[in-house]
Amino acid sequence: MKQLTKAEEEIMQALWQLKKANVKAIIETLPKPKPAYNTVSTIVRILETKGFVDYEKKGKGHVYFPIVEKASYSNQSINKLVDNYFQGSFKSMVSFFVQKNDVDVRDIETLLDEINKDTK
Repeated sequence: MKQLTKAEEEIMQALWQLKKANVKAIIETLPKPKPAYNTVSTIVRILETKGFVDYEKKGKGHVYFPIVEKASYSNQSINKLVDNYFQGSFKSMVSFFVQKNDVDVRDIETLLDEINKDTK
C-alpha cells in the first residue's frame, strides 16, 4: 500500500468520515483556510490513481468513496513508523512515548487491561 502525503491523508480522513461525498462536501469538512475546489479535485483523482478512492457518477458529477479502510491504512502507517524509528519493536515505541511524553502509570495500566480483555 502506498504512503499518502499530508494533503492526501487529510482528504482521506474526510472521506472515511463521510463515507461518500462529492468534492464540495469534502471541502466543507476541511478546516479553514479551505483549499480551492480544483486542488481538492486533483488530490481526489490522485487518490483514485493510488487505489484509495473510487467513484460513481451522479448526474454530471462524481461521488467519491474510500476503497481502503481506515484501519488498514492506520495499521500500515503504524508498522512503518515502528520499523523506521524503533527497529521494528513496539516495546521500544511504547517506552519512547512513556519517557518523552510523561505518560501516567494509570494510563498504562488501563491500556494493559484493555489489551488483556481483547486477547481473552
